[in-house]
Amino acid sequence: MNSPANPLLHTPTRALPARVAVIGAGTIGPDIGYYLKSAIPELTLYLVDVDQAAVDAAVQRFHDYAAKGVERGKMNEKLAAAVTQNLHGTLDYDDIATCDWVIEAATEDLDLKRRIFARVEALVAPDALITSNTSSLPAARIFSDLEHKGRATVTHFFAPAWRNPAVEVIRWHAGDPAVLEYLRWLFCRTGKVPLVTADVACFMLDRIFDNWCNESAWLLDRATSVEIDGTAGEFVHAGPFFVLNLAHGNPIITETNTLQADEEGEHYRPAPVFRSVDRWITRAPGERVEVPAQTAAAVRDRLLGILFSQSVDILDRDIGSAADLDLGCRLALGFRRGPLELMQAAGEADTHRILERLGRERPGMPMPRRELPQYQRFLRHVLVDDLDRVKIITLRRPQALNALHDELTDEILEVIRTWENDSAVAGFVITGYGERAFCAGADIGRFPEMLGDAAKSARYARDCSRLLVHIDAMKKPVVAALNGMALGGGLELAIRCHALLAVRAAWLQFPEITLGIVPGIGALVVPYRRWPQAAATFHGMLRRADRLSAGKAHELGIIAALADDYAGLIAAAVACVHDLAGRVAGIAEGAVDIAPFDALAANAQPLSREVIAIIEQAIRDAAAAPTLADALEIGYRAFGASACTAAAREGISAFEQRRAPDFSRSG
Repeated sequence: MNSPANPLLHTPTRALPARVAVIGAGTIGPDIGYYLKSAIPELTLYLVDVDQAAVDAAVQRFHDYAAKGVERGKMNEKLAAAVTQNLHGTLDYDDIATCDWVIEAATEDLDLKRRIFARVEALVAPDALITSNTSSLPAARIFSDLEHKGRATVTHFFAPAWRNPAVEVIRWHAGDPAVLEYLRWLFCRTGKVPLVTADVACFMLDRIFDNWCNESAWLLDRATSVEIDGTAGEFVHAGPFFVLNLAHGNPIITETNTLQADEEGEHYRPAPVFRSVDRWITRAPGERVEVPAQTAAAVRDRLLGILFSQSVDILDRDIGSAADLDLGCRLALGFRRGPLELMQAAGEADTHRILERLGRERPGMPMPRRELPQYQRFLRHVLVDDLDRVKIITLRRPQALNALHDELTDEILEVIRTWENDSAVAGFVITGYGERAFCAGADIGRFPEMLGDAAKSARYARDCSRLLVHIDAMKKPVVAALNGMALGGGLELAIRCHALLAVRAAWLQFPEITLGIVPGIGALVVPYRRWPQAAATFHGMLRRADRLSAGKAHELGIIAALADDYAGLIAAAVACVHDLAGRVAGIAEGAVDIAPFDALAANAQPLSREVIAIIEQAIRDAAAAPTLADALEIGYRAFGASACTAAAREGISAFEQRRAPDFSRSG
């Protein structure tokens, strides 16, 4: 079976589940159930356990989570009511006989899991899905006695399962590939990021996490737990000992590393200290820790060494893909950068030095089987699929709602440049990962360093336009398939494509004015040259950050077609590429007329009059410019001008501090 890189390109033969049972009402089981009920509110869910108190506590947790969600504005009363309806706690396995998916989340005990699944298989239909939430036990061991093995696999969630998007889905020799593809599709549909791994002990991400923690314990002969956590803060949001305390993880490391040592060698044996310590002395994440330089260097080398060693082993043995490894470490484990990204930043010489030191200090640990540069040859942030001679480029930065940054921009451009002159490729579709966002704009992490420097800011806008200017000059069609919100720089990317299509629930916005800045890579120029009939609408979007629904954008002629769902969107976008073949229209050159600006009505959030004036003047000047290039340059300079305002400083500071900006004193 051909597996699409983007899970939502799979055409499922099953519908979303209607009746699900989660066995194990302890720590993670109810959280898995809450995620499913939040994503599929109409679902009937059973929470199964052998202890009535545990069942009652699990059901209460749903009500507490839902109440807190309403209190914090994360969900409305109607959704909260749906999440807590059709929810059944039970001690009786007979209650789950009609379920179409049973998820086991019991204790990490192989014999117990086998007994549970024997009981489940005797009750449910032969085509009901059966999965285990184990973090380390291979599927081949857990499901060895099942009669219908094909419908079973491991789905490994990460805490907190109701919020953490990562989930490992295990491919194993007896598993049905169609079940694997369905689960990838289902998880992506419901807001998760499925990561496919091989059926080995500890799979992919626990190999990273468990050995990261184990090596930290082995380092206690030269550093304290506080010093190790403090040094690890360069790489993760919370150090290994802090996380072990949080998760009561000492027994888990003992169990998983014993399993790995028994299968793969003594170098994985858990540090004996795990059996004698209940809680570790550590510091809160972000708290400053003074570590002697020599100690910090030794700890840093060991922590990086184990990351590099486990990563090359995962790739050499095809346990998981490079992109999934880096993304999974960020999403599931809280790493600031993925291990392969850390290898790239360290450089070839220092990576060799670190691995050589690990080899001396911890003999037996895996070492690279290839030249180091070969481990960096992959696309980190985009997925590429082929559909009817069209390249589907999916932006995959789910942790940032697919927001653009330099690396993502360059990868999109790399894919286009690779295939644009290939006669077998008709064109391109650009879409976003999941069903929530096409692209939520541009990361603003670099903005603070540019504030106050007009030339540097304009140059940044100019540099960010390299992909967009390339699309402007293309003869092969590029179609934007808006699977969700398109904001700021993401919308600027979309409007440079040769056609826009969207699901009905999508919406468009230029929110930059709420940050005290200008959308500088085409928004002040392109809409007025492509859709002059919608000029008044764009005035409102740029000057007030008005939202535009996909339906209204379709009425205005901005969006060429609407689709009911993701599958329909992609099918329509591919058809649109073929329809545009040989007749791609460029953006209008020469001066254009624009509608007059309306009076600015009072806004619930006061905005910067100074920046609004910059926007209005730039729109006028760009409309009068003799060429598109001249008009775009006006937009770049307008962004530079806005970066020098007090409003920009206030807006960016407020964004970083997660507060509402106050433009009352900044103009």
